[in-house]
Parts: sequence; structure tokens; C-alpha cells
Amino acid sequence: MAEKIDEKKVTPRSQDFAAWYNDIILRAELADYSPVRGCMVFRPDGFAIWEALRDELDRRLKATGARNAYFPILIPQSFLQKETEHVEGFAPELAVVTHGGGKELEEPLVVRPTSETIINHMFAQWIRSHRDLPMMLNQWCNVVRWEMRTRLFLRTSEFLWQEGHTAHATREEAEEETLKILEVYRTFVEDFLAIPLVVGRKSAAERFPGAVETYAIEGMMGDGRALQCGTSHFLGQNFAKPFETRYLDENNQLQYVWQTSWGVSTRLLGAIIMAHGDDQGLRIPPTVAATQVVVVPIWRKVDEGDKVLAAARTALEALERAGIRVRLDAREGLTPGFKFNDWEMRGVAIRIEIGPRDVAAGEAVLARRDMKGPEAKSKASLASIAENAKSLLDEIQRSLYAQAKAARDATTREPADYAALREQMAGEGGAGFAIAYWCGNPACETKIREETKASCRAIPLNQKIAPGKCIVCGESADERAYFAKAY
Repeated sequence: MAEKIDEKKVTPRSQDFAAWYNDIILRAELADYSPVRGCMVFRPDGFAIWEALRDELDRRLKATGARNAYFPILIPQSFLQKETEHVEGFAPELAVVTHGGGKELEEPLVVRPTSETIINHMFAQWIRSHRDLPMMLNQWCNVVRWEMRTRLFLRTSEFLWQEGHTAHATREEAEEETLKILEVYRTFVEDFLAIPLVVGRKSAAERFPGAVETYAIEGMMGDGRALQCGTSHFLGQNFAKPFETRYLDENNQLQYVWQTSWGVSTRLLGAIIMAHGDDQGLRIPPTVAATQVVVVPIWRKVDEGDKVLAAARTALEALERAGIRVRLDAREGLTPGFKFNDWEMRGVAIRIEIGPRDVAAGEAVLARRDMKGPEAKSKASLASIAENAKSLLDEIQRSLYAQAKAARDATTREPADYAALREQMAGEGGAGFAIAYWCGNPACETKIREETKASCRAIPLNQKIAPGKCIVCGESADERAYFAKAY
């Protein structure tokens, strides 16, 4: 009996982007909804993407000197109250444990929303001398923030992430570390996930609670909305002072440490889907794909099957030896057309088709997922299939980045005045980036947010431009900023 497969059609992106996004995740079996409201279940293909990006980013972070550790998920509530801005920023999202073992706890415990407080508590025990610095830790863990409006991968009550925390002897060292990690994030997301970014400083309104400065990488999604893909925070001494995290310097004087924190989360999976996907389904960058290549044997007559399958298995073995993540689709009872559509939905970068004529000619057809039409297909000899596939995967990785960059650039504007900015952001959907001079006055930013629903996504660093006029109030402005509607 043929395997029963859900053939539910995917909502077109242009018709309803949010519905398309949810359809893609469920149909491609990346994740599913949990019985607990606001939570999600990772399915194997979705978790494989997380594992691939986690392992690569972990390698890059360790190269900066950070070491992995793990801190408890339960944090004494009093810890969060030591840093006023921090507790105010997270208070609406906290999940609090009041009972344990059938008894009311003497002090409620907060389920980790982020770990600055508990890590600072431990830093205060571990850091004694300038010889203990810098202390650079990272942890891969889960976090709970009680979200009212959730969306798979992008915003869930529980999500996975990494959070780095460092302590330094000087302000300069901490600021340098903050920007170093920002650059690690930029190169990782652009090179490994093929997502072009805008990089810069956050405005005060968008700053992490308790930080002196927050820096971010921002991507543009397929619907014209921005997505914050990662942040790096210079915390100054805002946590060191309430937690008494101090050290004896070379002159035997007690000094407070200077700190950073930084993180990316599973919302990067949402970014991959929304930056690269199309109406046919996912388009996963080969670097993070659970399956990079699928081999589909095709035959009609019974006596053709053995030869075709033998050639397909030989190709499979060659691809595996080359280190390519590959699967053989020998499922029975399904048409080749159904299989093609199924693997397109799952975003596999290359589909290799092998039929009786291909076997006779000693070749195969390679169909690349990043392109459409006749130009998406090429032929390669079975003898060199692995070499050709490996080269094509690199090409597809570059192609996905180029396509995403072209899409972002096509929706990026430089409005001449405030009326043009409002016009760009009009409507229910996204509208791309607007680059404009901004005086830095919070009132002007608030006006933009309230009247256009756009927010300041990033203020590029080291701007070497002539002064201009704020797009809102017309006063002198030394910097330009990126504004957009955002997730």
C-alpha cells in the first residue's frame, strides 16, 4: 500500500505571507505546535538545521577565546531586582515558580529569561584578581519568556539560544569584545546562512534592558519586514556594581569589571525560511541543510528497476564519500512528480534524477533548487557526480545570498522627506528599509513608530558623511539610520 502523505497546498507568499510561513514549516516537517500554548516541538529536519548552525557558530565563538559553561534554568527572583532597568524590561515576560515538592518556596524562582544576573552572581565568586580576567563564557541553553503573541521559531514562550557573557579589566577591552562578537555574527549569518545584513547600533528605545549600548545584525525578510538576527551588548558596569563583581588590579586596588553579553537564537531558522523560501517551499542554504542532495531513481518497466536502482545507489555512495549529506528516495507508490514537489518543499539544494536512458548514457540530471525553469537543470556523468554536486552546492550557497541581497536592495529606499517615509511604510505589509538622517531625539523616533509602525533597526557604525537634516524635525543630524517595520 502506498504511503499516505499530506498533500495540503501551501498558501502563496504574495497572498498571505504569515499563512505561507506556517504552512511551509508544517508541510516541510521542521516543527509542530506543542500542547503547551506558545511552545513548539522541533522535528528532526528542523533540529538538524539548528545543530548545523549551532556547531559552526560554536566553533567560531570558541576561536575568540570563549569557553562553554552551563548555568541553572532557575534564578532567585531577588537577583533580577538588583538591576532596575533589567527587571523592568523583563517583568511582563517572566515565568515564576512559587511551589516545589508540594510546598511554597521561601523565595520564588524565575525561569531563566536570560542569565546576566545569575552569571554575575557567580562571576563575583570567581573573579578576585586581574589575573582572572578576561573571563569569557558562553552557554547553549533554553530560555522562557512568556509571550502573548507567538509564531513558530520567531517568537515562542520557550526557545533555544546561545548567550555569551564576558568580564574585562577595562572599558576599552569590553567595548572591543562587543564589536568583535558583532563581526563574528555578521560573517556567520552572511557566509553560512546566506542572509545579507544591516549592522549597527540600536537606538535607546531598542536597547537591551541594562545595557549601555546594544549592537545588532538585521536581516530583511521576503515580505519587506526586518528581523533582528542577533545582538551584542556592552553592559559597562551596570551589573558589576549591584553584584559587587570586582577584582584587585596590578596596584592592589579594587575595581569593578566591565562586561558584555551577546546572543543569537532559533529565530535564525525563521530568518532562513523567510529570506530564502518561495511558493514551492523551503530553499535551505546547503551549509545548514539536513539533506543537501536527494537522488531520485525513475523507471516505469519492472525490468528497468534493478539497473536504475543500482546506478542510484552507486551515486549515493560516491556522494556520501565526498561528505555530502544525501538521501536516496526509493519510496514506492509515489510518482516522480510527487517526489520532486516533496523535495522542493523541503528545500533540498540539488535533486539528482536517474532514469533508464541516463544509466545507458552514464549520466544523471542535476536540478538545482535555487533556480526555476530549464536553466535549473544540467547533466553530469555518473563517474563525476560527487565532484559536480560539490561544486554546485557552493554555487547555490552564493546564489541564495545574491538573490536575498537583490531582494533586500530592491526594497531599500532613501525617502526625501517625512511624507515619503510615511508613504513607504503605508499599508499592512512590510515596506523594506528606509535610510534617513535622524537627529537622535527619542521624540522623533516615537513619532515614526506611532505614525508608521516602523522602528529604528540599526544606526551604522563609523559613518563618514556630511551632516544632514533629521527626516522628522528638520534639525541637524550627524547620522543616518535604517528604519523598517519589524518582527
